Amino acid sequence: MRDVLAFVLGGGGGTRLMPLTSYRSKPAVPLAGKYRLIDIPLSNCINSGIKHIYVLTQFMSVSLHRHIRQTYRFDPFNGGFVEILAAQQTIDSGTDWYQGTADAVRKNIRYLEQSGVEQVLILSGDQLYRMDYVEMLRTHVDSKADVTIAGLPVDRQTARGLGIMRIDDSGQVVGFLEKPQDDDEINMVAMNPKWFDEHGVESRGRECLASMGIYLFNRQVLVDVLKKTTYEDFGKEVFPAAIRARHVHVHLYDDYWEDIGTIRAFYNANLALARLNPQFELFEPDAPIYTRARFLPPTRMEGCSVAGSIVADGCRIGTGVVIENSVIGLRCEIGDDVTIRDSILMGADEYENRDELTADDDAGRPHIGVGSGSTIVGSIIDKNCRIGKNVSVVNEGQPSHADLSDGCLIRDGIAVLMKDSILPNGWTMDQPGW
Repeated sequence: MRDVLAFVLGGGGGTRLMPLTSYRSKPAVPLAGKYRLIDIPLSNCINSGIKHIYVLTQFMSVSLHRHIRQTYRFDPFNGGFVEILAAQQTIDSGTDWYQGTADAVRKNIRYLEQSGVEQVLILSGDQLYRMDYVEMLRTHVDSKADVTIAGLPVDRQTARGLGIMRIDDSGQVVGFLEKPQDDDEINMVAMNPKWFDEHGVESRGRECLASMGIYLFNRQVLVDVLKKTTYEDFGKEVFPAAIRARHVHVHLYDDYWEDIGTIRAFYNANLALARLNPQFELFEPDAPIYTRARFLPPTRMEGCSVAGSIVADGCRIGTGVVIENSVIGLRCEIGDDVTIRDSILMGADEYENRDELTADDDAGRPHIGVGSGSTIVGSIIDKNCRIGKNVSVVNEGQPSHADLSDGCLIRDGIAVLMKDSILPNGWTMDQPGW
């Protein structure tokens, strides 16, 4: 895999994940208590033997840059790298920001043209899945394809929200339709379920093949496309055009895959990781998920009830605490008699020292963490939030989308407390004046 170069696209604005992306880019959003979304594609690359990786960034990228710089460093004998290509003004690229996924790669085309590169892997920085790209490369080489795309079998209802491909008997992509909405449109791209069975994948009632947005190009094919066209987006322009002019082959994938594009998708994916026997298994010794080593102490708790949950390192959890179906992030400080259900707490960037705790007390400000007697249900609590004593963050009767007070918002029916927010003692979501 030394002749495969990977580009991880991490420059999107992530507007559908607001307010989690108010202070960070989408690939930098925390995941499963201790990771970030960017760790998924980078870990997949490393586990597949791909160690020449560029991450393209643009919006709110400071924390993403810091995370990559502190985490992904190869020894000098390995020859690998994970380098950041931030949007910048150059003689070649001009003065514009990245206008889309393909435009972002075009503005860095000189890295494609380095010697020793045979194939180029294009990945998204905001998907949750585990894939061995060696198998995708094998499909690409065996089929003599110009472009190979990963495809996921889906049912008709799921197909309405994805780009759906039509495949011939050999596995070549011959048609594509973005988010078909009615039965007539779906019928245009629906597959015979026997095709899946004949290619080693159980159809289980699935008739459609969705694009996962994972592309493997022959290097010269990609260079030609970028130089000879003005296409700005891989999914909407480059891929559909390639179907008409090139041999585009599908690589079948039939395992867990989730596009973390909305608050609801982020919420559901995180809580699913905390369940017994989850579809995406974090405990996978042959393909681990890498992240920054923080050297935190073990979590300490006593007299607590914890069920179906993930608790990350460095937490201090008081007595009488009930945690159910939740994800508790790094350095969480949780007081006595707190109840947390169906929620995600992202934790804190740093512990408060004694002087800072004294300053909080003198100012009448809650400490970073969750105060005693508080209840958090069905919520996402971003980093460094200060939740006082006897606070209730429970969405009962609020609309599915609303901007409330003190940094609390409702998105997709989920209460989201923005980073660094402060909820004073006794705060509830049904206070007068909302």
